[in-house]
Amino acid sequence: MKFWEKNKIFEKTLSQKAPKGDFVFFEGPPTANAKPGIHHVLARAFKDLIPRYKTMQGYKVLRKGGWDTHGLPVELQVEKQLNISGKKQIEKLKPTIRESIEYFNGLCKKSVFEYKNDWESLSRRIAFWLDYDNAYITYEPKYIESLWWIIKQIWNKGLLYKGFKVVPYCSRCGTSLSSHEVSQGYKEVEENSVYLKFKLKGGQKINNHKIKDNTYILSWTTTPWTLPGNVALAVGNNIDYVLVKLNKDLLIIAKSRLNVIEKQNQEYQVLEYYKGSDLVGLDYEPLFPEVIPAAVENLKNAFKVLPANFVTVEDGTGVVHTAVMYGEDDYELGEQVKLPKFHTVDEQGNFNQALKDYNLSSKYVKSAETEKLIIDYLKGKGYLFAEEMYKHDYPFCWRCETPLLYYAKPSWFIRMTEVKKQLLANAEQINWIPEFIKKGRFGEWLEGNKDWAFSRERYWGTPLPIWQCEKCEQVVCIGSYEELAKLSGRKIGADLDPHRPFIDEVELRCECGARSNRRLV
Repeated sequence: MKFWEKNKIFEKTLSQKAPKGDFVFFEGPPTANAKPGIHHVLARAFKDLIPRYKTMQGYKVLRKGGWDTHGLPVELQVEKQLNISGKKQIEKLKPTIRESIEYFNGLCKKSVFEYKNDWESLSRRIAFWLDYDNAYITYEPKYIESLWWIIKQIWNKGLLYKGFKVVPYCSRCGTSLSSHEVSQGYKEVEENSVYLKFKLKGGQKINNHKIKDNTYILSWTTTPWTLPGNVALAVGNNIDYVLVKLNKDLLIIAKSRLNVIEKQNQEYQVLEYYKGSDLVGLDYEPLFPEVIPAAVENLKNAFKVLPANFVTVEDGTGVVHTAVMYGEDDYELGEQVKLPKFHTVDEQGNFNQALKDYNLSSKYVKSAETEKLIIDYLKGKGYLFAEEMYKHDYPFCWRCETPLLYYAKPSWFIRMTEVKKQLLANAEQINWIPEFIKKGRFGEWLEGNKDWAFSRERYWGTPLPIWQCEKCEQVVCIGSYEELAKLSGRKIGADLDPHRPFIDEVELRCECGARSNRRLV
């Protein structure tokens, strides 16, 4: 190390002539708000290997260091320091929300380099050559501007859009997670699943046979908290169903799932045979009447039996309870047939005021206490057919271990599905090591690729450069500070802090003459 430092060996590799030109290598930068661990040594040894090799081949490799200074890991570290938890408490740190965000983001900025010396020391000790004097830092305005430029290119290609989509959502962190993040947090859990009796309305007919008042469709769910949000039942058009008499009840269930009835150890009788298509269009009574207000759009389409291609008979009853706002398949079905979109759960993971008449308002949906209240209610109404424990993999937040909710949220998306063919074609040109990654883990991920929900509803991060008019609702995407200055009429100088809350206070003048701001987006 002394020889290298005295003779400036590393510096010479940066200034030497490069007969083969530049080889560009950006390190995936660490976050220096926590100490490096022994596992970082291996990763950084690999990162050092490639630049050394390319340098010896005659390339110029800048080996630019970088610091990842944004994101939830930083926010959670500051929350721990303040002994607070979640967005609500962050916004109450000072008298106003604006002051609170400014204070909180200031602490985040201070915290990100707490262990910078440790990281640089580790790099030197393991002979990882990096240029830290000219490192890129993700919170700096010039770096954020480069991201704005990228987002503007995506916007210009028509690949950026705002959607309302069910995403894996952490109610503790207050943000949605990418598919990569979700994959890091699965745990095998054993939870209570419930079989439910949905009462068909009398006077209807199935194959010209009048439905009796004691006729029910059996459905099954592993997420009882979604039941107040139920708006439809889904069946498979070509699945075989049967009408069974059990005690005083007439129950409809998939023929291949009759074992659900048999587990009751009571005599039953099969009365009728149907196809799923025979059941489509039937009306049933909601489990939680009047939870969804009469004024909600498309309510007339709710509480019906609908056909869906995602229904299987591998488990359950062959009838899927559908809550549009709390399941990806459910939401897509709701879009197709125009089902009502209404949240019964708030963004903190608690039942909202729609459930006040059921003593569930403000109750956390994934707690054992709340589940018991739901099941006790269903028992009291005679809707609960059976309960059984069910072992399955469930996603938890990889940061805080809160169980995730599949929750419909407005988000900004990149249309990755539109460039799927290009992604797959490019992956074919890459020399993957080990080779099986190409068709295996990464290839499978690309094949199942979905639009990327990349916006986050937090504080310490790159702000989306999107403004919306408060009058005509026209949306614009800004690609540079020069463009921001031009459209805002404000001087945007070198002292600009593009973070919240400051960037939220920059208003643009829309073509219609009204104001545009980020707070509407």
